[in-house]
Amino acid sequence: MKQILMAFALMALTTACSSQKKTTPTSEESATTTRAERPDRQRNQQGPPSMEKVFEMDTNKDGKLSKAEVKGPLLNDFSKIDTNADGFISKEELEKAPKPQRGQRPPRNN
Repeated sequence: MKQILMAFALMALTTACSSQKKTTPTSEESATTTRAERPDRQRNQQGPPSMEKVFEMDTNKDGKLSKAEVKGPLLNDFSKIDTNADGFISKEELEKAPKPQRGQRPPRNN
């Protein structure tokens, strides 16, 4: 009888230990979770934004971007992109603008 009780106790202990959740994920689980939990901002920065995304800055919806409407790297290079120097960036000017090399970021203005 004592052996049977010991066997049940051992089986109960083994079952309890194996049913507990892992507290530390494996590296594969951690990588998967990390990718899934990244904010859209980080996930979508694979390349330059689309023309539609850039022209979301066109607040007055006139089809061109003024210096007051743009921000970020586009503002830093405004005069280079505005090739006709009319004070606006058109879709045609933006399409012809030099693209940054992959992996290189423009310097920050601090």
